[in-house]
Amino acid sequence: MRIGVLASGRGSNLQALIEVWKQGMLGADIVAVGSDREDALALQRAQDVGVLNQAFPLRNYGTRGEQEGAILSWLREQGVELLVLAGFMRVLSKEFLQACQIPVINIHPSLLPAFQGLHAQRQAVEYGVKLSGCTVHYVDEGLDSGPIILQEAVAVLPDDTEASLSDRILEVEHRIYPEAVKLVATGRVSRQGRVVEILD
Repeated sequence: MRIGVLASGRGSNLQALIEVWKQGMLGADIVAVGSDREDALALQRAQDVGVLNQAFPLRNYGTRGEQEGAILSWLREQGVELLVLAGFMRVLSKEFLQACQIPVINIHPSLLPAFQGLHAQRQAVEYGVKLSGCTVHYVDEGLDSGPIILQEAVAVLPDDTEASLSDRILEVEHRIYPEAVKLVATGRVSRQGRVVEILD
């Protein structure tokens, strides 16, 4: 399966995917990395391993719809069959998702449906929960609301800050995101409505 990745920043989850891929353990090929930011480190990470990469800064397009159209056309040109969001900080429109016609997955730093949206780790610390974690989910037209593929809990410690909790959750993200991508890419997930079953 041919995987495309969209990222906006440093691309640490992309790097985790690349490392598993280079070991031949991802069950798919990373063929394209795109970003809405020209200065995204994720693009350099892709360049370093010879993966096609391109920036799509909003200023180059008249509207966000035109930007999304350019991204979608580019992904199609590369034959992408699974789109992986790795710190992509734009909410994809309903029109993009309907036109995409391939699975789109994302990772979020909370145990969804708790603490959707931005600053999930800060929300967890301020709310006083004892467990947080991360969730890999299909992307739908809502915000962090799609069917859940994998989750793993991370304890929230009494002295945690947003930064310290974020660091520990990120370590787990780097482990479970490649696992989830492999499950989807190798056909080991069955999706019925909101329920996703992992197949043996």
